[in-house]
Amino acid sequence: MSEPPLTVTALEGIPRVRPGDDLAALLIAALQRTTGALASQDIVVITQKIVSKAEDRFLDLSAVEPSPRAHELAQITKKDAHLVEAILSQSVEVIRAKPHVLITATRHGLILANAGIDQSNLDANDHGRRVLLLPEDPDVSALRLKERLDAHFGAQVGVIISDSMGRPWRLGTVGAAIGAAGIPALWDRRGEADLSGRPLEVTEVGLADAVAAAAVLAMGEAAEGRPAALVRGLRWSAEARPASVLVRPKSEDLFR
Repeated sequence: MSEPPLTVTALEGIPRVRPGDDLAALLIAALQRTTGALASQDIVVITQKIVSKAEDRFLDLSAVEPSPRAHELAQITKKDAHLVEAILSQSVEVIRAKPHVLITATRHGLILANAGIDQSNLDANDHGRRVLLLPEDPDVSALRLKERLDAHFGAQVGVIISDSMGRPWRLGTVGAAIGAAGIPALWDRRGEADLSGRPLEVTEVGLADAVAAAAVLAMGEAAEGRPAALVRGLRWSAEARPASVLVRPKSEDLFR
């Protein structure tokens, strides 16, 4: 039997998300308008931003008191010291600081510019006073949404929370998974046979990152207003694993 076609469909009609909104209900309504129902192994990809907004992960920079370290890094990076202090509050390590660049390791283990703190596509009348932090635990956020979608549609679906990341040695950002539930975020295929019958020795597939990158092509990254997408047609046999397993342990990181 042939495999189903792989499709990526942006979900239309999701309103601007506000703190306290029932994000699962908004997604269910959008999915019903788009596809009517979900089937097992369908994957819903949601941008980090609407998850953080629903969870009220806003931070008022005027309430932040910059530390001496924040003032020091602000001088180096030419960034506002209040923003730098916010970045430090979400970080466990500063990886690189230079003019207009501050890259840190977050408490989640992610290596991100500005600890993933976002100032884009917030309310225009904020005038830069507020920033948006990453979800407290993106894997838990993804699992909560999955449980609601599973219960409503009577299926076992996957949920990915995506964010845009830069990459060492490459220009441009791509979508990546910072939270996942219901899929093998890291699919260990070692031991499977290749086309020649030889066992794979090193192949571990970053499935959640690959799906997130594909979904971002449909969702867009600017003013498109499409913060979620449905990915349909993928099949896997491995057990579900959260996005946190994608983080390379520092002891295995050859570049820091």
